[in-house]
This record gives sequence, C-alpha cells and structure tokens, in this order.
Amino acid sequence: MTSPRSLVKRKMSPGPCLLLTAPAMLRRPGTLGGYERASSNRSIRLPQSTGETFSMCIPPPNVTGSLHIGHALTVAIQDAFVRWHRMRGDQVLWVPGSDHAGIATQAVVEKQLWKERGVRRHQLSREDFLREVWKWKEAKGGEICEQLRALGASLDWDRECFTMDTGSSVAVTEAFVRLHEAGLLYRSRQLVNWSCALRSAISDIEVESRSLSGPTELRLPGCPTPVSFGLLVSVAFPVDGEPDAEVTVGTTRPETLPGDVAVAVHPEDTRYTHLHGRHLRHPLTGQLLPLITDTAVQPHVGTGAVKVTPAHSPADAELGARHGLSPLSVIAEDGTMTSDCGDWLQGLHRFVAREKIVSALRERGLFRGLQSHPMVLPICSRSGDVVEYLLKSQWFVRCREMGARAAQAVQSGALELSPSFHQKNWQFWFSRVGDWCVSRQLWWGHRIPAYLVVGEPGKGGSEDCWVVGRTEAEARGAAADLTGRPGAELALERDPDVLDTWFSSALFPFSALGWPQQTPDLTRFYPLSLLETGSDLLLFWVGRMVMLGTQLTGQLPFSKVLLHAMVRDKQGRKMSKSLGNVLDPRDIIRGVELQVLQEKLRDGNLDPSELAIAAAAQRKDFPHGIPECGTDALRFALCSHGALAGDLHLSVSEVLSSRHFCNKIWNAVRFVLGVLGEKFVPQPAEELALSSPMDAWILSRLARAARECERGFLTRELPLATHALRRFWLHSLCDVYLEVVKPGLSHCPRPPGPPQVLFCCADAGLRLLAPLMPFLAEELWQRLPPRPGGPLAPSVSVAPYPSAGSLEHWYRPELERRFSRVQEVVQALRALRATYQLTKARPRVLLQSSEPREQGIFEDFLEPLGTLGRCGAVGLLPAGAPAPSGWAQAPLSDTLRVYMELQGLVDPHTHLPLLAARRHKLQKQLDGLTAQAPPEGEAETQRQQRLSSLQLELSRLDNAASHLQQLMDASPSPEDPEPSPAVPGGVGPQRPCGHPLVRGQSG
Repeated sequence: MTSPRSLVKRKMSPGPCLLLTAPAMLRRPGTLGGYERASSNRSIRLPQSTGETFSMCIPPPNVTGSLHIGHALTVAIQDAFVRWHRMRGDQVLWVPGSDHAGIATQAVVEKQLWKERGVRRHQLSREDFLREVWKWKEAKGGEICEQLRALGASLDWDRECFTMDTGSSVAVTEAFVRLHEAGLLYRSRQLVNWSCALRSAISDIEVESRSLSGPTELRLPGCPTPVSFGLLVSVAFPVDGEPDAEVTVGTTRPETLPGDVAVAVHPEDTRYTHLHGRHLRHPLTGQLLPLITDTAVQPHVGTGAVKVTPAHSPADAELGARHGLSPLSVIAEDGTMTSDCGDWLQGLHRFVAREKIVSALRERGLFRGLQSHPMVLPICSRSGDVVEYLLKSQWFVRCREMGARAAQAVQSGALELSPSFHQKNWQFWFSRVGDWCVSRQLWWGHRIPAYLVVGEPGKGGSEDCWVVGRTEAEARGAAADLTGRPGAELALERDPDVLDTWFSSALFPFSALGWPQQTPDLTRFYPLSLLETGSDLLLFWVGRMVMLGTQLTGQLPFSKVLLHAMVRDKQGRKMSKSLGNVLDPRDIIRGVELQVLQEKLRDGNLDPSELAIAAAAQRKDFPHGIPECGTDALRFALCSHGALAGDLHLSVSEVLSSRHFCNKIWNAVRFVLGVLGEKFVPQPAEELALSSPMDAWILSRLARAARECERGFLTRELPLATHALRRFWLHSLCDVYLEVVKPGLSHCPRPPGPPQVLFCCADAGLRLLAPLMPFLAEELWQRLPPRPGGPLAPSVSVAPYPSAGSLEHWYRPELERRFSRVQEVVQALRALRATYQLTKARPRVLLQSSEPREQGIFEDFLEPLGTLGRCGAVGLLPAGAPAPSGWAQAPLSDTLRVYMELQGLVDPHTHLPLLAARRHKLQKQLDGLTAQAPPEGEAETQRQQRLSSLQLELSRLDNAASHLQQLMDASPSPEDPEPSPAVPGGVGPQRPCGHPLVRGQSG
C-alpha cells in the first residue's frame, strides 16, 4: 500500500526556498489535508497518545471587517500551542468563532447604507435593517475564515460558531434569566456612558481617554463648527443676600451649567468657612443653590469650589447622593439641550449651547475668565463623539459578589495569570468593580428577554413593572404571579434594547461547547485548558468570563490565562485604521503594492480627513509596498516576542529576517536530501553509530534544542522555543556541522555516520519546528524517507514531537562546553584572516596551551578547526616551545595562544597602507562617537557597545601593523626565501573525489 508520505515525493526545487503560504499548502495532499483527515475525528488515538485533553477557544474576532496583525499574533501563539499538544498525543479541541460586535457592526453598516444608498437606519424598519446587517455579516465572515486559514490556524472548523447563532442565543437568554432569578441582574436608573452620535450606552472599553495638554479644536459628529477643549471657564455664583460676595467656580463644561444643583467646598477650607450653610444664586437662572461641604473636594485645585451636576458626572452623582441632591438632566439622548434648560437653549446642540451660555455669562457680568487647562476627554471609539454621562433606565449586572470570587481565584492560585504582573491590575479592578450596564440601544444584537407589563406599577408603585422570561409565555406567567391577574389580560411589551456584546462574549468558553445543554463536548473539554488573548482584554473580557462562568457553571472557565502584549507599529503607535497602520496579515504573507494598500483605504469607511492622514502614513511607511514574506516567517516573527517584553513593535524587516531563516532551512534540507540519495534507509535512533565527536556534538545540540522547546511550550514562553530553533538550525547545523562534514562527504569512501546523523537532525529538527512553521516543516518533512517499521504519520502535524526525554541519550553538555572553546578559536582565526585580508589563502595554524588538559580539548577537533577557520593544516605546538618566526599570533586567554602563518601569503609593503587607511576610518568613527553627548537608556548601551567594538578593532589593527612591520624589517631577499616550518601534529586537507551532490551546494 502506498504510504501517505510517498504521495508527495517530488524533486526539490533547485532555487531558493518557496514562500510557502496556506493556500498553496491546502492544495497539497498529505499536508494540511492529511491533518484535516486525521483530526476530523477527535476519537482518533495516535501512537503517542497521552489520554489527556487540551482545549482552547479563539478570542472571537469582531465580524466588523478583516483581521489585523494583532489578531495574527493571537492566532500564531494559539496555533503553536495547539499543534504542540496535538503532536504530543493529546486530544485537542480548538474552537473557532466570531463575535457579532453589536455597536461596531451597526455603526459600519449604517455608514455603508448612507454612503451607498443615502439611507439612515431609522428610515428602515428594524427587520429590514437587520436583514442588511446579516447580508454584510455573511460577506465579511467568510473573509475572516479565509484569513485564519491563510495564517495556518488548525482550528476545528466543524465546531465553528457565531455569537448570534441559535445556540448562542439560547445560552444568552438562559444566562440572563438565571442571573435575574439569582438577584444578580436588575433594572435601575443610573449614569451610563452615552454616545450621542450612536444614541446608545457604550462599554468602558469603547471609551478612549484622550489627553489634552491645552486648547485643542476638534470636529465632532453633528456639530456644525469645531469645538474647543482644554479650556477652563471661570464662573461667578453670587452669594444670596450679599450683593458684592460671590464664589468663583472653574469648569471645562459650561454646557452643563443648567444642570447644576449645588456648589461644594472642602469643610476645612477656611476661605469658605463663613459661607457654610448659605445659598448661592445660579448664574443663569437665579435659582438658589446650597453651598455644601464634602471631603471629596480638593481645596488646592482651582478655586477650591466645584459645581455639582449629578445628572452628568459620575463623581458628582456620588457626591449628590451623599447629600440627597436631586439630579437635573439637561442633555438629551441626541446631544441636544432639554426643555429643563429653558426655551433659549432647548434643542440646541450641546456644544453650540456652550458658546451661547458663555456669551450670556459675559452679558450678565458673571464671566470671570478663560485659561488653558490640561484635561482628559472621553471619546467614543466607534463614533468619534465626546462621551456624555446620562441618567438612563437600564439593565445592570451586580458584580461585587462575583468579582470577589474572581479576585479570590487568582489570590488562591486556582486561576493563574501569566505574566504574573497582571495580578495587581486584576485585584485592583475587582476591588472597585461596579455594576455592569448591559443594555444597548441598538437593533443588532441579542434582544433583552425582558417585558414591560403595560399599565402595572412596579415595586413600591414608583417604577414600571418588568418581568423576565425565556419566552413571552414564560414572562406572561411571571407577570401573572407578580400582579395577581390572569396572564391573558396583561399587555406585555418586549424591551427594544439589546445586550452588550461583552455579555455574549463572556459566555463563549461554555456556550460554544453547547451550554446550557450538558453536551459531550462540554463534559469532555470544559473547563478549557488555557485562555490566550491580548492583555488589553484582561478585565473587559477575561474578567467577565470568569465572573459569569463561575456563576453559571459552578467552575472557573479555565485555570490558566496567558496574556500577550499589544502590537504597535515601529513608531510605537497603536494599530488604528485612521492612522493607516493596520495591516492585513495576508498583505505581509503574499506581499502587496502601495497602490493596492491605498485602494483598500479608499474602499473603507474612513472620513475624508481620516483617509488623507492614513494614506499619507502608508506612503511614508511603505513607499515600495510590502515584500512577500510567507506565512511561516510571519508566524515565527510574532512568536519570537515574549510576554514580558512589553508592547510588540513589529516591523516588516523583522518578518523578512524570519523569511531568510526559512530559506536557510530550505537549503539545508535540500543539501541533506542530496546527501541521502534515493536508496537511503534510516537506522533506528538507538542503533545510530557515531563516527566522530562532531556527530555526537550536533546530536547533543539537537537534544538541547528539544529540551529548550519543551521548556518553552510547558512554561508558555514561546521565545524560548524560537530562539532554540534559530540556534540549532542556523548556528549549530548550518554554520558548523554542515560546513564540517561537507569535505568528508566529498571523499571516497564516504563515512557512514554523517548521512544518518543528518537525517536525524532534519527529521527531529523539522518536527521541532512544525508547531511554529507548519507549512515549511510539512513541505520538507514529507520529502524525508520514512523510518522502516512502525506506524507512518500522514502529516508532520500529527507526528510525535521530540521530547527532551526521547533525546536525552544524546545530550552531552560537557562535550558542548569543550567545543565552545573550539568555537572561540575559530572566531579568533576568522578575526586574524579578516585583519590581514586573507580572502582566498588557507594559512597553516598552530595552537599552544600551557595546560595539558586544555590542549587535549583540541586534539579531537583539529580538522573541524581548519575547516571552520578556513585554514590549512592545524597543529598543536608543545607548551614552552618558541613561537614560530613570522607567524601572526593572538592570545585567547592566559593559557592559550593561536599562531597563523603569514609568510608568502601577505605582502607587508602592500598591506600596511591598507591597514593604515582602515585605521584612519575607524578612528574617525570612534572620535565622532566619543564627542557625542551621552544619550540615555538603551541608546547609551548601544553606544557603549559600539565604542568597545571600535576600540577592539583598532587594537587588532595596531597589532597587525606592528607585526607586518617586523616581517618587512626581517624578511629575506625574494631570491632566497626562508622555508616554512612543518606543522607538528597537523591535519591537512584530503584529496577530494568530486562528489556531485556536495560540490557547489550551501548549507
């Protein structure tokens, strides 16, 4: 029977590495197709099966558009863990899904309807508008799936879910009802974050805090003229009964003056002690306002007196509640002034009213000045409008009790946050957590399963009567019980609002597995093994999943949380469409021209002003577009950043570096396959015969790489694995071992050891690489000859991952330590060659050590020393023997010196002027760096490193010049050259037999 791997045996491309991407691999049998066949049935037991399960869910991306590079980071990290666990033999489930993103999606569709058809949402019925959103979702949802596949995400696609599908809707309704029955969900009139442009409450995460250092003009939706912020308006409040007395109050929001119900001062502020208990006249209406005292007032800020507007400020609402002040709402849902402001302001846009109020204050002689004032302005991230705080009757989730459990879970260790420094934020947030407003005044989303009982008073007769039910029939039954009237006689109206998107997202770990039904998936894979996401979602998503998961299922939804850093551009800016720095991962994978990037911007929903800024930024950052990098290069670059390293400043040049790494691996395996030939039969690893210390060394390096990779995956620090793989493939296999064995492989008879060792390195090395570079590993591993006997894995994605224990018998740290001394000598030899510009010559070399044990280290490695140092014969000079005359020398330590033959290879007359020119150039660089004012931080560290490097190079040039001068002074006449000494104990080059697979090939 033909093995799955034999189906894809093809001749290796003679050119550079293919830029392997997901679409190409999906068309190849035996690769991802093989994986999909192997993984479609989760009951399959691999030979290396552990019997353990590993489950994760993808943080459901918003369906509002395409994925960006931040999503790519999440996918790369998660997929690496999933593939590693799968190769270990664990039973793996990785649930895909997408989020309906209520506010974001509705805003985008509304923009599109206006742009394409000139239609506003309220010109359509709710049902017609929702049909438009579903059409848009079907178009965009497919694009997200295509991007995930392009990134190589080995998700269990048969479990794909959407937070508005039937199963999720059932879970959301059930959760709402259960929380209400438990007394954890209630309706109340409270202050909420309000977007006047969207006419909806918004989440804290949708409020961007914009710092203003002083006067700043902003264009806001719905406002006819730019609005100035960062200014403090001083207003006089006359003291009642004292014509010449007043209290001056500073405010950045004069438009809320009509809503002021008091002025507050600190009780110990002596400036106002004589006014305690007095009343002030409102500067606009003349109404009496109490002057109250409260310790929350900061006497050293401004005048020490603050106006109190409970209906439009969270801090004032708390202060007002302490003093029994009734709030007065003066800003409506649409951002205009209410009737409580009087006819002269009613219906005006709030920021137009601001200017009219300031003018009125001037006319009445109560305006006391305008000055620059730093401030933080809350901006709605979805609309760009200034966020207002409005009193609204909404549904709220009580979070204090559930939050205390979430805090205790981290404190007790039941829930592990990694990196651990996030624990401080977690504990602080939950110690101050307030109730969560879950009502949203939208049409797109899960409609709240609550019903108003029309005409019936609520509890105490002061509120409306509301009931909750999974269905209208259930709600009608609850209304009948509550009112004592037959249900058929009651009129019910369902709440038109929908639930906050984060409510359904908080249920995702268990709703995606079938909850509230006790499904086999829920039994087997819940709680999840790991939750991996961005650190910016720790509180808004992770915290809410922990609260609701623990409350509704009785278990933590996961026991481990891994948080990665934010992805920023090379200037350190957050990714933003309006900045033009949001990159589609496919553009990095496949490459893209600048013109295409600009067309994508124009096809989006940016305003003309934002479009101009974004387009200019793209032209600056990508003047020649983005070169093709490949999927594996992007994944590897993303996984190379540690969670403790702070924000990830990703540049395309970094991804290109990983692409070059891919090319190096491709060429190395191409060389290995050329050495193996068509008839090669791998030996069992335990029967491997090692013919040289170099064979043992490279296998020890392989075992070390396996140890480091395993440690990286177990500790969830992927940079440990990526760095280990770079060190093995580049610095151990390609730079050292392949260079050492090439000469021997070109001689007859060929030694039997290196081909078997090369196969082991390629086989295990590609399996180590597979979770991080799945396409390159698959493509190359499929070409390797299978080991005889034993089961054949159809894909590297389900082949056994090399564990530290399985390669422990090859691990020889003492041998590695010895060879590291050899590598120090190699570096010294290469430095000497560079100093004397020996580009083609192969000089003879002598090593001399005063320590017999140290000299013994080099005896086994004389031939590799010559090969790696690009030298001729290498020998050992006995301790105490005189230095050979005319040879260059370099001390490596107090006990070890290296000598290199120069006679006949270097002409001092020609070379001395070249050294002098190089020295002059380096001295200029050194003087320039020394004259610079020392910078701070990392820049100063780099400067000091460069200074040390220049000083070392200048010292080498001075030594070389001195040595050449001595050679020139002592050299015999050209007609009578002095014979060179023989190299004691030397190993010279062997006569090649011209092996066709070795000649001209690079590792």
